[in-house]
Amino acid sequence: MKRLPNLVITSGDPAGIGLDLCVMLAFKKFPANITIIGNRDAILLRAKQLKKDIKISTKLGSHLGNGELKIINLNYKNPVVSGKLDKSNSLSQLKGLKKSIELCLSNKFDALITLPIYKKILSTKKIKFTGHTEYIADNCGLKGNEVMLLSNKKINVALATTHISLKDVPNKISKKSLCDTISTLHNDLKRKFKIIDPKITVTGLNPHSGEDGEFGDEEIRIIRPAVRKMQELGISLNGPIPADTAFTPKIMRNTDCYLTMYHDQGLAPFKALTFGKGVNVTLGLPIIRTSVDHGTGLDIAGSNNVDPSRFFESIKLAITLVKNQYWKQKKNLVKTF
Repeated sequence: MKRLPNLVITSGDPAGIGLDLCVMLAFKKFPANITIIGNRDAILLRAKQLKKDIKISTKLGSHLGNGELKIINLNYKNPVVSGKLDKSNSLSQLKGLKKSIELCLSNKFDALITLPIYKKILSTKKIKFTGHTEYIADNCGLKGNEVMLLSNKKINVALATTHISLKDVPNKISKKSLCDTISTLHNDLKRKFKIIDPKITVTGLNPHSGEDGEFGDEEIRIIRPAVRKMQELGISLNGPIPADTAFTPKIMRNTDCYLTMYHDQGLAPFKALTFGKGVNVTLGLPIIRTSVDHGTGLDIAGSNNVDPSRFFESIKLAITLVKNQYWKQKKNLVKTF
């Protein structure tokens, strides 16, 4: 890839640490053209609060880390106060997210990096906002087909279900949904991560993977048949394996990616093993999207106590994925079951 990757970043909820991270970005060099969608005045105010001198730039080209930021301005109704949520401002930032998706879909940008938003304040009586992953997929016309992946150099973990109550998980898992997820996971690991033959380890849902139906039969009725079906199509799968033994060194050495059945089953071991160095990636989309794997940090916004390492890792991975999409690997791509 000869030209620079063209990245767009949404600045997250203005009350949180997203603005702090944008300010820190001004002083970090990256081999990409980077544009932020956010409120220009709010970012400049946060920079002043952090005692940083930044400038707004309109120049295209590599992000030099020289204190300059390129910003597509969003209008906020109310002044931004660090750590204090404001529903109107949060909804304005949601409009910015929608705009960033549209810009990526129209190929104005190569990848989207999102900073944290506060889910509860974006929900209404009629519509529950469950998170970036589902919102982006919905706006790409792919609701229900997205796959949430947490990535680190040590380990990759994907989720069969995302932001739902634990009691709802068994009813959300079906043979078809698992086959669709495995297909998306396999294909994007090949295309976006350049893994020739991805080895995927699938965890069970129940303790001891149900122990032949003693503690639940989802493994017998759903998970095992889905694994067999996709193995027949040539995908390298192992499982279902009990989740409490799946993350041992021996299994990790022979696994490119895990597929876990629910949020904390996958994210608890992932975060314990990566020590907060993970990146959230949404697979199955027509666009590239990465994100930090932490929340809004309302209690530390504007404090100079924010660690930007996971944000910078999400930018690095986005750059890698953009470059990888020009790497063609047509063999053994599997159609959705």
